Amino acid sequence: MSQFLQKQSREDVSKRLRRIEGQLRGVIRMIEDESPCMDVAQQLSAARKALDSVFARMTVCYLEQELEPVSNQSGVDLERVMDDVSTLLKRMN
Repeated sequence: MSQFLQKQSREDVSKRLRRIEGQLRGVIRMIEDESPCMDVAQQLSAARKALDSVFARMTVCYLEQELEPVSNQSGVDLERVMDDVSTLLKRMN
């Protein structure tokens, strides 16, 4: 674990955020082009779910940072716990 996301995770999060940014630009175009509300809502829903996924990843990152000293002292398998937390967060949607 590190102070922030490891390089591979950081690249993944950045890529996801750029994809979401593109989705939102597309939603703006749809609104400007007077697309049907249902179509706009579907695209907003997709962007929101993608953003929720990134938020879940960042929440796990925060917990890893804060709990790492405790897990080192207690012998708790922090990676397993964080995998479980990540799974639970993803199921909240």
